[in-house]
Amino acid sequence: MSRSPHRKTLSWIAAVLLSLCVPVSIYAADDEVIDAAAAFEKIKSLAGDWTVGVPEAEAESAGETAPHTFQRSANDSVVMETMFAGTNHEMINMYHLDGEDLVLTHYCAGGNQPRMKLDRTTSTAKELHFAFDGGTNFDPAKDAHIHAGGITFVDDGHVVSTWIPYNEGEQAGVTELELARAE
Repeated sequence: MSRSPHRKTLSWIAAVLLSLCVPVSIYAADDEVIDAAAAFEKIKSLAGDWTVGVPEAEAESAGETAPHTFQRSANDSVVMETMFAGTNHEMINMYHLDGEDLVLTHYCAGGNQPRMKLDRTTSTAKELHFAFDGGTNFDPAKDAHIHAGGITFVDDGHVVSTWIPYNEGEQAGVTELELARAE
């Protein structure tokens, strides 16, 4: 029994299409969407000491910086970020995987704890975006809280941390913190 020429053509087309679907690398390029596990590895790579500018309201002099750290803990299953250590604005962020999600809980100096999840549709290897996913000790429709956040990986020694506060149910600005790895 001989095969028809159409079957050979269809088999060849199917093979080509399947080869296009096979990932070339498990790591996302800078502009490709990134999954939660790969994003968590990027967060882990930040482990160590950083510096960040102190908010003007807290600074005693222009250009003052505060310690900022990322610390791996619990057998590398969580990363704790300490912001503005030693100031009245000291805050903690905890990053961990929850199934297919990368979760961020922000322990705010304002006494609330907003929770965010990695937005996998807009995050890339260079920019991680976190979207609001509830929280404790506040009413998001009326109370001031951090509603979204992000981390932009500029280079090995620099990242930009972005925080989007909400108040009365609406965006109330954007805060960008430039972090530099401590030497």
